[in-house]
Amino acid sequence: MLPCGYAVVDLEATGPSPRRHRVLEVAVVLLDAQCRTEHETSTLLDPEGPVGPTHIHGIVRGDTAGAPRFAQIAARLLALLAGRILVGHNVGCDRSFLAAEFARLGTAFPRGPELCTMRLAQAYLPALPGHSLRACCAAAGLADFPAHTALGDARATAALLAHYAGRHPARTADGAWAAVLAEAVGAARAAGAAGAGGPGGAAVPVPTGAAQGCGQGVREVPAGVSWRPRTPVVRPVHVDGSGGGMVPRARYGGA
Repeated sequence: MLPCGYAVVDLEATGPSPRRHRVLEVAVVLLDAQCRTEHETSTLLDPEGPVGPTHIHGIVRGDTAGAPRFAQIAARLLALLAGRILVGHNVGCDRSFLAAEFARLGTAFPRGPELCTMRLAQAYLPALPGHSLRACCAAAGLADFPAHTALGDARATAALLAHYAGRHPARTADGAWAAVLAEAVGAARAAGAAGAGGPGGAAVPVPTGAAQGCGQGVREVPAGVSWRPRTPVVRPVHVDGSGGGMVPRARYGGA
């Protein structure tokens, strides 16, 4: 049985190493089985240290003041991803950073089916000399986007996935795309049977009811802590979480 839809994820981090660096911003765009947007959300995170290469992601230390820590949004993040195919442009990198963050909390990041729009570009955009997100979107005739912002990149990745799937809702269930999805599900099952976990060793089982408080150190967003998106990012962001509305950052880190 195929998952009910897709969770397109993008992260900005304080550096390139999941072991040594931290997630600084996370965005999730939820798509239904026909690649139509159902929901989106994003937040800056307090990295509890330096923000890293501002010249790439446009985030300065002051932007993260008052932002939640990863532990405070981890349970909500798992709830958003549950039952969906994880999608990213170089999804292995996104998964590695998430696995490292959950490992710091003593909890495994669940391994499930995933699709990489960068890898799929080899089949759907074969003439490209390079497969950066911007190059893929340009080749697919998609709109420009604010690169190196988590929500901008996640929206672009979602649009690229829809392009691969055929964009017309009727075509997302055709034989070719169904085979792509079946391969993703099969690979996840094989990885699970092999005991594949996150970086650094064996997986720690995620307790039942993870969305309500998945293990020691992981808790739902408490009252008074809200997801904190940076703005503007193309259009308004729908923000989840308890305890008040969005607290936008004053500056915008574009491409």
